[in-house]
Amino acid sequence: MASQTAATDVAPDTATGPRRTFAASAAAQARLHDLVPGGAHTYARGSDQYPEHMAPVLVRGAGARVWDVDGNELVEYGMGLRSVTLGHGYRPVVDAVVAAAHAGVSFSRPTMGELEAAERLVAQVPGAEMVKFAKNGSDVTTAAVRLARAVTGRDMVAVCATQPFFSTDDWFIGTTPMNAGIPEAHRRLTVGFRYDDLGSVRDLLDRYPGRVAAVVLEPATATAEPSPGFLEGLRDLADRDGFVLVFDEMITGMRWAAGGGQAVYGVRPDLSTWGKALGNGFAVSALAGRADLMRAGGLDTDAARPFLLSTTHGAETTGLAAYLAVADAYAERDVVGIMETQGARLRAGLEEAARDVGVADHVPISGRASCLLFGTRDAGGNPSQAYRTLFMQELLERGVLAQSFVVSAAHTDADVDLTVVAARGAMAVYARALDAGTTDGFLRGRPVAPAVRERAAPRRLPDIPLEVTS
Repeated sequence: MASQTAATDVAPDTATGPRRTFAASAAAQARLHDLVPGGAHTYARGSDQYPEHMAPVLVRGAGARVWDVDGNELVEYGMGLRSVTLGHGYRPVVDAVVAAAHAGVSFSRPTMGELEAAERLVAQVPGAEMVKFAKNGSDVTTAAVRLARAVTGRDMVAVCATQPFFSTDDWFIGTTPMNAGIPEAHRRLTVGFRYDDLGSVRDLLDRYPGRVAAVVLEPATATAEPSPGFLEGLRDLADRDGFVLVFDEMITGMRWAAGGGQAVYGVRPDLSTWGKALGNGFAVSALAGRADLMRAGGLDTDAARPFLLSTTHGAETTGLAAYLAVADAYAERDVVGIMETQGARLRAGLEEAARDVGVADHVPISGRASCLLFGTRDAGGNPSQAYRTLFMQELLERGVLAQSFVVSAAHTDADVDLTVVAARGAMAVYARALDAGTTDGFLRGRPVAPAVRERAAPRRLPDIPLEVTS
């Protein structure tokens, strides 16, 4: 078996030194494929998103570090699909969840925790006057769409087509390559516009007059901040046309600011949807917004009521306890500021390494400091999945698990320093592949593939997982 290298050590150059083993992870992953469609419960966590035979199956985490079934210790980025901002096993959140569980998890009536969580979120979010909690982002975003259709009497939804994801439900997934099983009639009711392009929104409103119930978008992304006037222009269009403006704050919420993008950019949507960082990885999401809209799903209305959100586990006590403890942490220290500081430090180190190695044009670092991404380009300057896989492969060899460089407030200076050293070594291998004009001989296995795609990989996973050896 190949020797293992702890993340606290500087990893050897893979051209001459020993490689890590992921044999036990590969075996566990093969078994997962036997039992779980896709081998994971989120497509972004799938083994096809990682270098072949190097997809760690994890057993625990602490802070910004994780350990896999082979015993590899890794610095992790994009933790919990960007939901873990305080670090794995953050004690105050864990203690609050344990206490809530001991006091009872689910009841036949509301709890005081529901009231406390609602009061806290309404105080936290500028555009929130009422809130309903749920367990995942798709549920609350779909609830926002249903509510918008109910209050406007319209049937169409406009989504930002240059942003990647809004819901697993038919109204959105029907717009993606994975639209099998979704009736064409449903798919025709969702149309797309371009981010930061008010003209593309106006075009939709002109093309479908009086039919657009909701305009749904993230107020910003890691690589796309709104130009002055764009979000304000959407607000004006909503007020004039009558559609419901919905901000998806899954990522911007509690990462851009505690109050999300609407707090940063000063534009209030009619409704906003929340999740991810809300519970530091625990399952809790929220639909928040104007009281006159939200009351349409309540008891004090004479209008036809939409089935807004009514879930067994939406008010389960541990998720709400997690949110309240997270909100306390954000009140006690500048969590967003810490992420911005560590992200800026990481960016500086990565960009210096890329310049030194000569791959700055091929491994660009982009995005808000708290939400850094890396690009991978081939010798011709074209985006490349093969080079992305090579970079991830070499980071893994050096103790870094990264589909992105999205930090948490748990990433220490030591974590950042280790990452920069690992990235420098990975970039050196990348540079040799660029010089060779190919990843052949450097990349061990197939390239990663887009998570949302129509067809699965053309070849099946091997029946017997292969051990990575030197």
